[in-house]
Amino acid sequence: MQKIREYRVEITDEEEARIQAGIAQDPDNPELTAEELASLRPASEVLPPALYAALIRSSEDGRAAADATVRLDPDVLAHFRATGPGWQARVNAALRASIGAAR
Repeated sequence: MQKIREYRVEITDEEEARIQAGIAQDPDNPELTAEELASLRPASEVLPPALYAALIRSSEDGRAAADATVRLDPDVLAHFRATGPGWQARVNAALRASIGAAR
C-alpha cells in the first residue's frame, strides 16, 4: 500500500469560517462525519483491479490521466444543478456542443 503524505496548512479563523459557509451551502457535497471518515478504504482495496489501474495511469507530465478540474461560476453551476440528476452530463454536453464536438 502506498504511503500517503500529509500536508497541513494553517488557516485563519476567517478563512475557516468562509470554508465552513461554503460547505453548508453545497447540499451535493456535505462534510463527512467522523464515522464516515473512519469507514473509508483506499480505492485499491474496493475497486476492480482493471478500473483502479485505469484511474491511476499517469499521463506524460505525471498528472493522473483521469484528473480534470473545471471551475464554473456559481450562477452557471446553480443553473445546471437545478435541472436535477444528470446535471454534470448536461454540463459536459453543453461544453461539447460549444466546440462542435459529438460523441
